[in-house]
Amino acid sequence: SEAGKIPRLVGFILEGVVRFCYYNNRGEEITQYFIEEGNFVSDQQRFEAQVVASEYIQAVTNCSMLVFTKSAWDEIGNTIVGWDAITGLIMKNCLLKTIERRSPLVSEDATTRYLSFIEHFPGLVNRIPLSYVASYLGITQQSLSRIRKNLR
Repeated sequence: SEAGKIPRLVGFILEGVVRFCYYNNRGEEITQYFIEEGNFVSDQQRFEAQVVASEYIQAVTNCSMLVFTKSAWDEIGNTIVGWDAITGLIMKNCLLKTIERRSPLVSEDATTRYLSFIEHFPGLVNRIPLSYVASYLGITQQSLSRIRKNLR
């Protein structure tokens, strides 16, 4: 998905990591969250409504995905009884996970945010660029390097 365009695909990540990001009013790239294998990835609300996205979805590792077009996704919904309820629960669960992971980032200090990141995303810090981790945590890459050095 790309900001300024209508989302046309839904993916299921078989392998790899993607991130949702946007550019703030200063032109800085901000990582909102990461999605790992075993999860659906899409800007679901905008995909369903077919309205312009405000975020980018970007692979941050090599990825293998099952990809569905809007028409294929709708056809699955027309074929499988209860599909809308199933996908509704999946999306609700994803939203709750995102909120659970993002909420502490507002009130905790940078070191605690980093430790929470490691707890919620075990192993991810070794798979993705540290600049994306720093962006997600709301700190500079230099601050992240200092935190990591102090924790060793």
